[in-house]
Amino acid sequence: MNMLSDYGRIIMNIFRAFTIQDAVDIALVALLIYSGIRIVRESRAGQLVKGLIFLVVAFFISEWWGLKMVNEILSYLFQFAFVALLIVFQPEIRRALEQIGRSNWGNRVMAFVGFGKIDSESVRETANAINAVVEGTSILQQMKMGALIVFERKTVLGDTIATGTIINSDISAQLIGNIFFNKAPLHDGGMIIRDGKIMAAGCILPLTDNNDVNAALGTRHRAALGMSENSDAVVVVVSEETGQISLAVNGFLTRNFNRESLRETLRNYLLPEDSYEASSIISKIRGNK
Repeated sequence: MNMLSDYGRIIMNIFRAFTIQDAVDIALVALLIYSGIRIVRESRAGQLVKGLIFLVVAFFISEWWGLKMVNEILSYLFQFAFVALLIVFQPEIRRALEQIGRSNWGNRVMAFVGFGKIDSESVRETANAINAVVEGTSILQQMKMGALIVFERKTVLGDTIATGTIINSDISAQLIGNIFFNKAPLHDGGMIIRDGKIMAAGCILPLTDNNDVNAALGTRHRAALGMSENSDAVVVVVSEETGQISLAVNGFLTRNFNRESLRETLRNYLLPEDSYEASSIISKIRGNK
């Protein structure tokens, strides 16, 4: 009975000493652990984590059983564990930091300090680019010609642009059709659109690492998925075989778009939701149709 009362007093003392700062601290640590588990589960790092757990278990077993040589080797290995983890998990850490930067509260922080503000001219050029891409992909769809069009967003795609041919031109449906004409020299690569302009074409895009992708999908669709996995870009794909229009965002591929559904979806992804300029410009564009 005395033991139970002692335990009760200990628990009550813990609760009395518990502060709001402690609650925030615990919540943040729990969030970090949960985010880390999600990143590991959604990538190939899961197998690496299993290997690390095995080494930790082996270390404690070797110490318990007195296996001095094994224990010494593992001790030296763990001395460089932090640097090794940074190297091994570099893609996952980079992806996590990019996700933080692309999150809503991350964007609010950047806007508060003066970065990431969108002016009316940028909104107008992006809206015009969306219309040009919709019209251009409709032409390519009818002619059964493939296309791979990347809208750059927060993640800067300078490395990908460097693999292609710099164009830096105003966008139009006719120019898109000429670039992806199946006899044109740049038709095989991807087109990068930055700030409503065609920045480059014939760019080499990274292929997806996802082994569960439908085997029927070709290289264009795999490149679109890979680009959307490595950045926050919105990627439009036109299938050369079927003429089907698809959209890759955040590692997911959505298929069977028509003109109107593609236009509306691109506007939702690329134009600011709370922008007065965006709504007024879209209204004018719709009125002129």
